[in-house]
Amino acid sequence: MVTGSCLCGGIAFEIDGELAPIQVCHCQQCRKAQGTALVTNIPVSTDHLRWLRGESLLKGFASSPGKQRVFCQECGSPVLSRKDSLPGVVRIRAGLLNEPLTVRPAFHAYVEDACNWWAIEDDLPRFAQGAK
Repeated sequence: MVTGSCLCGGIAFEIDGELAPIQVCHCQQCRKAQGTALVTNIPVSTDHLRWLRGESLLKGFASSPGKQRVFCQECGSPVLSRKDSLPGVVRIRAGLLNEPLTVRPAFHAYVEDACNWWAIEDDLPRFAQGAK
């Protein structure tokens, strides 16, 4: 069991089950949505995600057709994203998780959009666009 919360603590959740590897995305849309050089996502089945509090604080934004980014409407913390093409799966922002993780990043996606001021200095697979 892994727990997580937003910055203000108004939203809290738990994930039951084994976590998938972390996906690192460098696309411009993710960078703008997070305000950082990259975003770290963990795909989670909605069957394994349980809201402990603050589900009413979740606010969605349709960032592109078929994709929604969800954040805390109180503190602004990015919480997750979801795609119509992947029903039953959300991508939780790894930085929200409370416990030390045993999973590690698996790959870098959209590296052709990566900002020029942050070097990718590991040997993980890199994809110019989305992961194949």
